[in-house]
Amino acid sequence: MHVKKGDTVVVITGKDKGKKGKVLTAYPKQNRVIVEGVNMLTKHKKPTQQMQQGGIIHQEGPINASNVMLFCGKDKQGVRVGYKVLDSGDKVRVCKKCGEVID
Repeated sequence: MHVKKGDTVVVITGKDKGKKGKVLTAYPKQNRVIVEGVNMLTKHKKPTQQMQQGGIIHQEGPINASNVMLFCGKDKQGVRVGYKVLDSGDKVRVCKKCGEVID
């Protein structure tokens, strides 16, 4: 996947288009990510022993990883990701627009 947990991403399509947030969880097998503040779902929870008070809870739902782009701090926008092998043998992600190493 082109994004990992902890990356800042921009949503490029759907009802939350244009929102920016941090990737909370990545599910590579399903090609889905959960982004902070994006695709908010409403859940009705019953009271339990752990959670004494029930009610309506808002939480993030997963979205397809193809609907997000990595946010480049230098370009201040969503960018495509390329891969590069360094002299030390490490494979790193690079910004296609400015060539900056992301991780």
